[in-house]
Amino acid sequence: MPTLRIALAQVNSTVGDLAGNAASVRRWSRAAADSGAHLVAFPEMMLTGYPIEDLVFRDSFVEASRRALTSLAAGLAADGLGELAVVVGYVDADGPARISSDATPGAGRRDASALLHRGEVVATYFKHHLPNYGVFDEDRYFRPGDSLTVVRLGGVDVALTVCEDIWQAGGPFTAARRAGVGLVVNINASPYELNKDDVRLPLVQRRAAEAGATVAYVNMIGGQDELVFDGDSMIVGPDGELLARAGQFTEELLVHDLELPGADAVPNDSGSTDAAKPRVEQEIPQDMAIDRSAVAGDLAPLTDRRDGGVADRVSDEAEVWSALVMGLRDYVDKNGFRSVVLGLSGGIDSAVVAAIAVDALGPERVTGVSLPSGYSSEHSKDDAADMAKRTGLTFRVEPIQPMVDAFLANMTLSGVAVENLQARVRGVILMALSNQDGHLVLTTGNKSELAVGYSTLYGDSVGGFNPLKDVPKSMVWQLARWRNTQGDPPIPENSITKAPSAELRPDQKDSDSLPDYSVLDPIIKGYVDHDLGRDELVAAGNDPALVDRVLRMVDLAEYKRRQSAPGTKISGKAFGRDRRLPITNRFREGGAS
Repeated sequence: MPTLRIALAQVNSTVGDLAGNAASVRRWSRAAADSGAHLVAFPEMMLTGYPIEDLVFRDSFVEASRRALTSLAAGLAADGLGELAVVVGYVDADGPARISSDATPGAGRRDASALLHRGEVVATYFKHHLPNYGVFDEDRYFRPGDSLTVVRLGGVDVALTVCEDIWQAGGPFTAARRAGVGLVVNINASPYELNKDDVRLPLVQRRAAEAGATVAYVNMIGGQDELVFDGDSMIVGPDGELLARAGQFTEELLVHDLELPGADAVPNDSGSTDAAKPRVEQEIPQDMAIDRSAVAGDLAPLTDRRDGGVADRVSDEAEVWSALVMGLRDYVDKNGFRSVVLGLSGGIDSAVVAAIAVDALGPERVTGVSLPSGYSSEHSKDDAADMAKRTGLTFRVEPIQPMVDAFLANMTLSGVAVENLQARVRGVILMALSNQDGHLVLTTGNKSELAVGYSTLYGDSVGGFNPLKDVPKSMVWQLARWRNTQGDPPIPENSITKAPSAELRPDQKDSDSLPDYSVLDPIIKGYVDHDLGRDELVAAGNDPALVDRVLRMVDLAEYKRRQSAPGTKISGKAFGRDRRLPITNRFREGGAS
């Protein structure tokens, strides 16, 4: 049986940075060649970044992607890497980017994979299954492919597939079995959510059984706006055995030797055999056409054995923390911000955001601002200062009471209006520091608060990015306790143990306005994440009056969420791309519309 050394390049790309992404392909291809690999596979849309959203409608962008692909093929050959087979994702289109002057912009766009060899684009494949759920809108952007591409490489038939193709039965993987391939390469841009790595392995095992072939699954890492990609690339044999697996949130090259079945020789008209000619295929249900091509030349001999090994799985807290750190780091760096600033109140949310920011960017790029009012407790001010000392971030104190008093001297306000005024003065100060020093403002609200509208527009909700946007309050405490076990604890114990409070009036506590988070969070998760109705939530054991109250708060806060900062997605349904509800909406659960 032929032995194929395959490398999976689990790497980070940036949307729109075609030159930078191509340079990354060349750099990692060199590493793959130095490891003796015969084939290296890069993630979905590696050249363009993912998701490209409405950039796909620009003819100039599609043409730039195509030019980048042909230029990359030539560049790899110029680098002396022409004998390495390189699989890379990009965006393509049928014919010219716009076929005629009256053609619909964006028509015929393709989520594509190409195999590059000896300076040429040897083969291309167009993604067959287009997801249109959750964060995905690919029916809006792409046209599905209808054929499977099989490339003969060193006597092995290799099928090319893209991301969602592996999440659906039938189609390309059924066609791969019919084609008799030895290996299916599946390139991915699969966004992270908690415990998704537990789903991927059984999924890849099912597709390997369906194809009757080894499956090489490569996924990107990195942050892109609200999405973060965790890698978790793997190779699974046709019997379901996990042969190799990369870590999560690590940029790495997974190299593994595969003994694969050789492609059958096929009789030609003269009676001899020619392995480069296609076989006659037997028709089966869910038929796809099979396009075949071959890579010329012999594979380089292998002098040693390569086994990428199987990376250990990590705890839920380590997973989520890594996602939040990577999501923030890439948002800041890819958008060109030098540093971040946040209000450091001494409470649990701002402490966790500060710890994430320091882990992501280093303390020298993080500024924490204590913004005490006349109601701020001494322990809150002390806890904020302690947090700054523990982490080494830049710390400053800006009392807000004189500015609040100036407003009140010129306006008659009382009750909640005064509370909100304090929050908005803090927001003005943070935004002023952003303008003055070039910081990105981080807002610190969590998913529980965002769900029920427990925030002040243009006050504590102000900011350009929210690391905790998809993190329930209960998980914020869980993450804080976990992070404090990893080396020197950055978060003061008092910030974790004290009762949460906005401190906008004397002796204020979150519990004055909200149920205990241990009760609130499961209701929010059922309603928001799982779309459960009132009756189902009550049947689950929740108090009917409390359910009615929480659901009403969630519904009425939609207009606030629509104005909230982006933040890293870690759950199956995050606010924003995942959950889209009308602001104007009179339907109420359990009552007449």
